[in-house]
Amino acid sequence: MKRTTFVLLAGILMPGLLTALSSAQTTTVQEPSLGSYARAVKKDKKPQTAAAKKWDNDNLPKDDTISVVGNGSTASADGSAASAGEAQATASSSDKSAVQPGQSQEQRQVIYDQWQQRISAQQAQVDLLQRELDVNQREYRVRAAAFYADAGDRLRNSAAWDKEDADYKQKIAEKQKALDDAKQKITDMQEEARKSGVPSSSREPAQAEQ
Repeated sequence: MKRTTFVLLAGILMPGLLTALSSAQTTTVQEPSLGSYARAVKKDKKPQTAAAKKWDNDNLPKDDTISVVGNGSTASADGSAASAGEAQATASSSDKSAVQPGQSQEQRQVIYDQWQQRISAQQAQVDLLQRELDVNQREYRVRAAAFYADAGDRLRNSAAWDKEDADYKQKIAEKQKALDDAKQKITDMQEEARKSGVPSSSREPAQAEQ
């Protein structure tokens, strides 16, 4: 009777024990497999390249300066310095050509002579332009007289003379303008000399030696 009971009890408990052992074995077998797989994946995984850094208002450097093409401030400063230097040089030149309080008569005479030399040189330029203009006008009058005196020449070369006549007149007009500009420059120089304290006798061109 007891043996029968033990056999029955063993028959009931055995399937459950076998099931538990099977589950434990499966778990024991699977755990190393999952761990190995995780380690393999981690080992084979390559490091990704760091993403490009993005700049915004929060991470922009506040102490560094931003370089741009060119240097506007330096160029502006250089330009201002150059302008100031030119202005200073002009002022210095004006001071040397103007009579200053406290100068001796000898120092003033040097300034007078410098102004007269400058005005005389400009007058020489005027005289040269005047002579060239006179030559051009004389050539034109001679050529025109010869052309109109010959009736046959007028008939044969009328078109050619029209062009030649226009060229003469243009040349004479250009020379006249250059002469007028040179004369005006003398007037301007004389006025500047007057403002610099130069007497009228030294504002006239020096007389050429005969």
